[in-house]
Amino acid sequence: MFKKFIDCLAGITMTVIGGISLIASLILSSLNIDFIFDPAWIAVIICGIPLLYLSVWRIFFNKGISKISSALLISIAMIAAIIIGDLFAAGEVAFIMAIGAILEEKTTQRAQKGLKKLIQLVPQTARRILNNEENIIPITKIKVGDTVRILPGEAIPVDGTIISGNTSIDQSIITGEYLPVDKKIGDDVFCGTINCFGSIDISTKKIGKDSTLQKLIQMVKEAENKQAPMQRIADKWASWLVPVALLIAVCSYFITDNIIRAVTVLVVFCPCALVLATPTAIMAAIGQATKHGVIIKSGEALEKMGKVNTIAFDKTGTLTLGKLKVSNVISFSSKFSETSLLKLVASAEMHSEHPLGKAIVAHAKENHIALISAKSFKMEAGKGICASVNDIRLLCGNEKYLTENNIKIPENVKNALTTLRNEGKASLLIAADGICIGIIALSDIIRPTAKTVVDKLRKMNTQTVLLTGDNFQTADYFVRQVGITSMQSELLPEDKVKALITLQQNGKNVCMIGDGINDAPALKTADVGVAMGNMGSDITVDASDITLMNDDISKIPYLKRLSNATVHTIKLSISLSLIINFVAIIISVKGLLTPTTGALVHNAGSCLVVLIAALLYDRKFD
Repeated sequence: MFKKFIDCLAGITMTVIGGISLIASLILSSLNIDFIFDPAWIAVIICGIPLLYLSVWRIFFNKGISKISSALLISIAMIAAIIIGDLFAAGEVAFIMAIGAILEEKTTQRAQKGLKKLIQLVPQTARRILNNEENIIPITKIKVGDTVRILPGEAIPVDGTIISGNTSIDQSIITGEYLPVDKKIGDDVFCGTINCFGSIDISTKKIGKDSTLQKLIQMVKEAENKQAPMQRIADKWASWLVPVALLIAVCSYFITDNIIRAVTVLVVFCPCALVLATPTAIMAAIGQATKHGVIIKSGEALEKMGKVNTIAFDKTGTLTLGKLKVSNVISFSSKFSETSLLKLVASAEMHSEHPLGKAIVAHAKENHIALISAKSFKMEAGKGICASVNDIRLLCGNEKYLTENNIKIPENVKNALTTLRNEGKASLLIAADGICIGIIALSDIIRPTAKTVVDKLRKMNTQTVLLTGDNFQTADYFVRQVGITSMQSELLPEDKVKALITLQQNGKNVCMIGDGINDAPALKTADVGVAMGNMGSDITVDASDITLMNDDISKIPYLKRLSNATVHTIKLSISLSLIINFVAIIISVKGLLTPTTGALVHNAGSCLVVLIAALLYDRKFD
């Protein structure tokens, strides 16, 4: 019941009411107007009781020196001011502390929606095949060794091995690969991935918490729990602030025999400016970043960004646009020009749902190539398509598909395929009337700013690393294109997490930048996680500390400069507030300040800190 009462006193509305009551108290006091009661009591109750509750709670439940906090010192000053009848001073120190708490809460709130969305990706039912009968049952009733059927378009409910059928699986949720992966009998499939085309039966290998998707969820949970909330600087210093303040106040009382001076020392010693130094600077920096399309979720992330010396990038959708584009049209037949070859293949692929086929059709339309209606269209999942265009029987697919249809692949075609694969490109072989006539290759598009960003980071003495689920050839070609110094390929989510932990154990402060659901655990594990806002999934954005709303990775060097300036501003504000407190203590001991005037001086120091922080908002960092 009491905790609910404390919660009712918290929040912006109640704090504003407390501030208004303080203004009313100051006006009435300056005009010598007697009122039924001093309005400052409202601020004392609204802002002071939660503060007192917090300080007492920490004494009983915190361990070690964390029992002594800035809340304890301010509570002592507040109680002392109430005892001598200076309610304005008591309410003022409590009010400033409440403002600091609200500002810090606003800068350190972490989104939790992403984890819920990730959990929702787990299928709740499965098609179990038992005694040649198909039944849809709850996923909890599936056991290891059961046969499960997955139809086209359905999410795979368990980890397993294909025992019947061929298909292509969109497993970007797990590996981040931008293309569906062809699967055949004997290949493994993962829970949560999408069966794109053919119907398949799988033998269940892992269920429940052992499945790949559930492990992904667990990694996000564990990484979230490891993220400690940002400590207030005043609390870090409270272990010596409290005893020093009490010692000076007691000495002042015994030397001067004046309780007013002792209470004034406690009031001006309150670390309210310290409390405000961090959240105000961080809020100004967050506002500055927002103007540039960068969303920063916590002050801790902003502070850590300045210490980052290693940037780990995901590839697809981060350093690339995540969009397939036709890069090469190669004809090996004198009968077909590159344009006519593209026209034939695009015409055949018009009915295809495969991303490669769609990209080829889109490329033909962009080049204003008139397509022809295809006949006898047939698709074999995970292999390719067969269609008749202008009475030409076309086969478009992988090497295995052509070989199975008794089509010989010449040596020069194989050499071209090897070259294209080494460049990280996906290739489609084309055969016409039983003869291999060409290749169409597709690749992801590197962001125009990728190489510039990597170069800028290198000049800032920041190492760059590529962590990707793509194969080695694709990753190796890519790092050579953009100038990244190190890379690891074919990584599952847990592998990315292990790679980041290894970097951290080697003394690196790591920032991870990614866009896919599979990057969520890595974003949580890194010292700072940055998500691509436009392309990135909601889960990835929620898992990150910082979000690039325009997918503009050129903002990464800007973020480092901004965070450095923010830390510098916080240190400057702390230094000035300590100087003001030191001077105020001296003149308080001499009797030149009362608790009320001391509270006003103390408030002026807090205002100075806010003004210094506000300068961050319009500073230029480009």
